[in-house]
Amino acid sequence: MVIQCWAWVPLQSPLHFKSINQGKKTSVADPMLRMLEKYSQSLEDLIRERTEELELERERIERLLSQMVLPPCDSGPSYPFKSVTEALKMGAAVEPQSFDQVTIYLSDVGFTTIASLSEPVEVVGLLNDLYTLFDEVLGNHDVYKVRGL
Repeated sequence: MVIQCWAWVPLQSPLHFKSINQGKKTSVADPMLRMLEKYSQSLEDLIRERTEELELERERIERLLSQMVLPPCDSGPSYPFKSVTEALKMGAAVEPQSFDQVTIYLSDVGFTTIASLSEPVEVVGLLNDLYTLFDEVLGNHDVYKVRGL
């Protein structure tokens, strides 16, 4: 049959393709349309999956924010948010506040655990980055740096 289809003379080509196609009219575009429909469906599935991941991440962030103890906002009557958490959720800028007096809180941050799970070079890099960042931030303020252990 393939050899007959290769015939240069159209009358020598087989005429029974309708029986092969089961009486359906087909065109070159039909397989392409089916392929595009499959691709479209796979994209819709991917979008649905990514949207679900986004919602899960949003819920996780909201849980983290709600667990934080953040002060109420004190930015005047024109500021629509009641708390820092609410402002952060809405993507609004939160104005920093300054205080005449402060309390210093010292705590164990579990550095031993972090160090035991890391390579020595990673620990050195982490400490270097942290101390550099702390020094930059503290350099902008009139503060006393307490030495860490």
